[in-house]
Amino acid sequence: MSESPVRFGLIGFGAWGKHHAEAIAKTQGACLAAIAEHSEESQEVARETYPEADVVGDYRELVARDDLDIVDVVLPSHVHHEVASAVLSSGKHLLLDKPMCLSVEDCDDLLRLAKKNDKLLAIDHEDRLSSLWGKVKAMVDDGFVGEPQYVLVDLSRNPYRLGADGWRFDIKRVGNWILEEPIHFFDLARWYLSSAGRPETVYATANSRQPNHPELQDNFSAIVRFTGGAYAVITQTLSAFEHHQTVKVTGTKGALWASWSGAMDRTRHPTSFLKAFDGEKLRDVPITKIAGELFELEDHMAALVAVIRDGGELPCSGEDGRWSVAMCLAAQQSVDAGQPVSIQQTLP
Repeated sequence: MSESPVRFGLIGFGAWGKHHAEAIAKTQGACLAAIAEHSEESQEVARETYPEADVVGDYRELVARDDLDIVDVVLPSHVHHEVASAVLSSGKHLLLDKPMCLSVEDCDDLLRLAKKNDKLLAIDHEDRLSSLWGKVKAMVDDGFVGEPQYVLVDLSRNPYRLGADGWRFDIKRVGNWILEEPIHFFDLARWYLSSAGRPETVYATANSRQPNHPELQDNFSAIVRFTGGAYAVITQTLSAFEHHQTVKVTGTKGALWASWSGAMDRTRHPTSFLKAFDGEKLRDVPITKIAGELFELEDHMAALVAVIRDGGELPCSGEDGRWSVAMCLAAQQSVDAGQPVSIQQTLP
């Protein structure tokens, strides 16, 4: 007899929420049972696209159901804590889009609720599921580069989408733009350099091409130092074109260079490569599965189904999400102060 499907609720059916819905619907062993979306227009689209799912306008109605195993929250950053708290308090597992919250204190509150209710708290840093970025991690962990000493994560892309009601361009709702996308790269750097100790300090700078909105930092760069002596460089520009991401990792024995390019971030037709240098010979490492956030989102849903059914570790836990938020908040403090900032100071 086959196992019952893991029943998902989805809160948020905007541009990215629609992709979450599609990923859940594609996942073997998963069922998209309910969708909450405040926009009446989007509700109609949800009903037409997923007729077997119950569609409601108030997320509290979805959270109150007793037939859901996990709720996926894909909403603007400033409401993450409110909605995620309701989900965990209702006794359901949670997948929360990044950033986990806008403050470390709110992250800690969600961790407390997850522990109190014995529920999973997963953060959607989907790059960890990537066939490309994940292969870099596997090779680092296998010792290919020796002791990792340096990581570069670089992004050159189109400007951000506005988001529903322009929330992404409202600093009160987005928190800061480092929390918006560079947070993925802080997570990757900490992931790759897990053998190098904890992130210790960050020194960052940024500027904006919008004179009336200096808080919206289109160009951003940071150096993060780790307790073991390694460091990472994280840099992004939103003043460019298309979507091009690069990762480089060097160590005491070798080096890795990974690259991904697409006309946009959510393309299903990117180009990518991974090159590996062992100190003597350079080779191309085959990537057998297409990389990209849409594919990684699907893999994340499959991983969550497996963890809910069989146990095991989450691809990205609430603790990981908390570290990413702390690093980004310290980076913003460094931008504002013009000097290095201790990441530990951002942790309660």
